[in-house]
Amino acid sequence: MPQRRVITGRSQEPRQRFAEELRILRAGSGTSLRQLGERLGWDWSLFGKMEKGETLGSPEVVQALDTHYGTPGLLLALWELAAGDHTQFRERYRRYMALEAQAVSLWHFAVSVLPGLLQTPGYAREVLAAGGLKGKELEQQVEARMGRRELLEGEDAPPFRTILSEVVLRTPLRDAGEWRGQLEHVVELADRPNVTMQVLPLSAGMHGLGSTALMFLRLTGGVTVAYTENAHRGELIEEHTPVERLQRAYDAMRDMALSPAESRKFVLAILEEVPCEAST
Repeated sequence: MPQRRVITGRSQEPRQRFAEELRILRAGSGTSLRQLGERLGWDWSLFGKMEKGETLGSPEVVQALDTHYGTPGLLLALWELAAGDHTQFRERYRRYMALEAQAVSLWHFAVSVLPGLLQTPGYAREVLAAGGLKGKELEQQVEARMGRRELLEGEDAPPFRTILSEVVLRTPLRDAGEWRGQLEHVVELADRPNVTMQVLPLSAGMHGLGSTALMFLRLTGGVTVAYTENAHRGELIEEHTPVERLQRAYDAMRDMALSPAESRKFVLAILEEVPCEAST
């Protein structure tokens, strides 16, 4: 099939194209973001985020922009394409993976599932299968996840801190043998000099990251980016203000967690409760 001919030179990725059109229209109108906010009645920072591709905004906001720019229905049509495009999430994850490989240190919080960097093949397979993968695709994803673990190996491995919610450690695999192997693997990794593992017990109560799995990547030059994730999507956050806000929530939660030594004992205590033989 021949490649599509590029006429305008503009992005053909729906979310980027939507943001690009917003920037072009505002520049053509000679309006600043602050002026746009004043005229339409929304905080001007919202329009800035929309033009950067950080958010799509609501249909109501987009309809107001269509009216303001005299483009009836055009921006709303682009918005619908961007909102329905799921490739954006894969693109963000690919960018995240590239940044993860460059990170000089990593900090993580697991709200319900162990991070991929700590998973055994058995754990990864069950988690990915629960998400709907099967067959060849499932095995490919398990293999890819195991390849990521090399990041924590070797003399030049970056420092990695993970805080595990007690929920993670109280949610076993169906196969007791696989679950025992996973817990043993967590303890083994926690003994590495570049890995710090802490447990956030349920008794710690509510905190600012109660529904958010989170990874911070500190890059060369002191720049830190964040990646948040739930069961359906992930988001790479590179803007300083929201990253700093997440860091404050992370620091407050870390103060509530058990010490590394106490956390190791906690995991060992759970390990003692697991049957030695695999489930049948």
